Parts: sequence; C-alpha cells; structure tokens
Amino acid sequence: MARRPLPRILSSSSASIVRSREIVRTAADSATDVLHPLITISRGLRLITAALRGKWAATPKERRSPALFLTAAVVLVVALIPYGPLLALITVMGAAAWKGREKPVVKTGPDEAELARLQALYEALVPYFSVPEDPNPLFAHGGEWDKAFSEYAFDESGRPTRLRVRYPAYFTDGEPAARARIEQLLHAKSGRGREYHFVWDEEGNQLDMSVLGALPTTIAAQPFVTSPGETVLGFTDADAVQRRVPVTAGEESHDAPPVIWRTGPRSTEPHLLVVGRPGTGTTTLLRSIALQALKDGDLLIVEGSGTGEYACLTGRSGVLAVECGLAGALAILEWASHETERRLIAANRARQAGRPAPEDIKRPLWILLDRPSMLADLAAADGRTDPQHLLQVPLRHGRAAGVTVVVAEQFDTLDDLSEPVLSHTRARVVLGPASHGQVESVLGAPPHTTPTADVPPGRGYARLGTGPVLRLQVPATPDPYDDATTEAHRRAVLDLLPGREAPVEATPAQASSVDPTPVEAVPAEG
Repeated sequence: MARRPLPRILSSSSASIVRSREIVRTAADSATDVLHPLITISRGLRLITAALRGKWAATPKERRSPALFLTAAVVLVVALIPYGPLLALITVMGAAAWKGREKPVVKTGPDEAELARLQALYEALVPYFSVPEDPNPLFAHGGEWDKAFSEYAFDESGRPTRLRVRYPAYFTDGEPAARARIEQLLHAKSGRGREYHFVWDEEGNQLDMSVLGALPTTIAAQPFVTSPGETVLGFTDADAVQRRVPVTAGEESHDAPPVIWRTGPRSTEPHLLVVGRPGTGTTTLLRSIALQALKDGDLLIVEGSGTGEYACLTGRSGVLAVECGLAGALAILEWASHETERRLIAANRARQAGRPAPEDIKRPLWILLDRPSMLADLAAADGRTDPQHLLQVPLRHGRAAGVTVVVAEQFDTLDDLSEPVLSHTRARVVLGPASHGQVESVLGAPPHTTPTADVPPGRGYARLGTGPVLRLQVPATPDPYDDATTEAHRRAVLDLLPGREAPVEATPAQASSVDPTPVEAVPAEG
C-alpha cells in the first residue's frame, strides 16, 4: 500500500511559521505605536479616577454634602460659559495624558546594592556550610549565591525581609548550638533592631528567614469574649494560633489572635509564673489577670514590693485581701492553705456520698503574688516562715480545689523562688528584653525568633506547658491611680473594676482561726 504524501503545510520547512510570527509581532508593535496616545490617556484617566476615589473615601461624612454642592456648581458654570465643555474636555485629556505619560516600572530582580548584600550573606555562610572534603560544595568563597538563595525580598531601605537558604545535608541542623550560630549570623548581617523568625526544614535542608512585624500595643484592658476558666494573657502572631477574639483598639474593632491560658480541674497548667525586669509589664499582666478573674472568682493579692500597684482593687467585690506587709501576707496565705484543704475535704465527702460538689467550693480562688522574694528576705531577717512555704498546698492541690496561683518575679531574684513554685508553675511568661539563654532557662525551650534589645512594656514570650513558644503582647492595664496613665486607659481599667462592697468585720486572716464546720440553725421557740 502506497503512503499518502503529507499536506504541504506540514511537509514544508518552518521558515513560513517563523515569517508569520515576525509579521504578527511587527503588526502588534505597529498597533502599539499607533494606539500609544490612547493607551497613555486611558492609563492617566484610571490613575485620576483612583486618586479621586481615595480622596472621596478619606473625606469625612459631614463634609461630603458641601463637596458635592461645590462640584455641581462648578459643572454648571462650565456648562453655561461659551466653549466651556470643550475646554473642560481638553483639560481633562491633557491632565490624563500628563498623568499616564510614564509607565510604572516593574522590578524584575535585585539591584546592585541588593546583589552586594546577597553576596555578602553568601560569603558569611561559607565557613558554616562547607567542608574541605566536599567535592562539589554548595557554599564556596567566590561562588554563586543564586544556587543557595532560592527566594529573597527586600524592604525600602535595602535590607532583606525574607530569605530562603539551601544548605548541604551534612550540616548539623539537629544541634541547637549550630542552628543558633546560623540564626545569630543572619540576624547580624541582615540588620539589627528587627525581630527575625527562623523555620528549619530538616528534611528538605532549607532555612526560611522572615522579618516579623511588631505586635500591636494599642489593645487596652477590656472585657474579652472567653469561656469560664479561660484567661487572655495577651496577643500574638496571626499564624501562631487558630482562635480569634473581638477587641477594640482605639476607635476601631477587629479580631485579634489571643494567647489563652486555661485553668480549672481539667487544666494541665493550673499555675503561672511571670518573669521580667523592672518596667517590663509583669505587674501590668497580673493586674490584667486580676480584672479577668474577678468576673467569676475571688482574689487574694500579695504585693512584695509594697508600692501600692494594686490599690485600685482594695475593697472591691470579690477581692478578699490586698496585703503588702509580711504579717498580713503570712496570714492570708495561711488562710488560703486552710481553704484549699477545706475544699478538698468537702469535694471528697460529696463524691463519697454521691452528691454534686457544694456551691461554696465551685467559685474559683485566685492567689496573686508579686515579688514574693522580697517578703522571703524580710521573713528570714525576722526569723519567720517564708511565705512561699505556705503555697505548697495550693500549688499541689489547687487544680482539684479550684485554686490558681500566679507568681511574678524578676530575673535578678529568680533563684530565690522555692522548689514548689518552680516545679508547679508550668505556664510561663517572660517579658522585656532577654537573651536566648534567659528565655530558654525560664520557658524550657528557646524562641524561634531573635529577641530585640528595645521592646515596649508588656512585650515578651509565653509558653503553656510543653506547647510552642509564642510571642506575646500584654494588653495595656496600667494603674488607674497613676498620674502618668492616660485618660483612655484609666477609664478602661475603672470600667472593669467591680463595685466596692461594705466593710466586713473579719478579714480572711481572722477567719482562718474560726472553725469552718457549719453550725446548724436552731428554730425559734413558740
């Protein structure tokens, strides 16, 4: 059977196809040259329309009606004068041609300064990512950086904001010390004063570095939408947690990612330890926790510094005591220990009898201690019991008894905390500037970011039990009686404070000496 010849268009050479492409390309270029004025005017009209729309959106509502009236008057005057519409059209077309005369330049690659910075980063990583035995090293002096850096981005000042680094498989990325050296090097070479986030992909031998934005400091104390037993410690990055709570920052409302600390019988981290330096916001965090705890619980406060930071809570409903002295602190902590034991006994008796727990042990009891080490020094000098020893029962049995302990201490006196406090406070918060070693010593794990030396008050890290280390910004909760507090923050805190209650005859310390056994009522005769 004879083969049929191919069609002429398929059997001919590709010269005709190439010639057709050149004809089409020439026609497109010619059409672009002919229509260039129209394209320029269209681009200018689009830019002018976008500018007018943005200006209209920024105009206050009370000024829009006068603006519309003025615009209508100008249009009417232009329409009535001779040749007015024609002159207006020529003016608009001229403005559009001038506005759209320059086509925006699209950046397709790094400039000379960015290329020099990428090459410097590459050269700095050579001693860490290369060995003499490697026959084909990925990192070598004078090598090509584009083989190691697959993704990168820069800010307006020319500093890198995102970088993806490929490293050889023999690099010991499983050792924290080796990873810390690389992170410190990239932090120093990319620009100090910013917080960098590092993500190591051990399987793919890749390191992603990105610059984190500052956490918002405009969120103040307010009633947060939470369930019973949940406390908002602060707010973190959007990709760090899945939950969102509505908040008000100034005059705007939005959803923010919170750091939720859960307490109660089913909590795995029933107690909290806050560590920081003076002025970093530890007292602010305790004050924020106190305002949230008063929604459905009772509160005991021991202030070791004695500066009166919790004076606004004195005499409020639900606040059992606010003590600054050693004698008062020992008294209320002894009462709290007895109260914890009483709750345990009452709950045990109810379970044995097959009855629900009594109502008087269901209300949570919070114990807040600010700087207990100062009271420990006073107790040692006076030959009295360390107040921290009275926390053993609430710390060990507080979860079952509905008792929560929150301790705030400074880095300088962290070693003065007792063993029960350190072993039972598995929810940890570090506030203020701190090194990697200090953060890891408190939280038990290093942060995945590079802490900066200059941070606002209330900024730090949080870790709940064995969870991840999260960035944290505590909501602004200043002392409303402080003269330096702004009126907005003062009003926000005062609105959350419960009302004052009438003075009682017996304090919790005095009540500890009273027999807790209930007395049955005797009916009156007659």
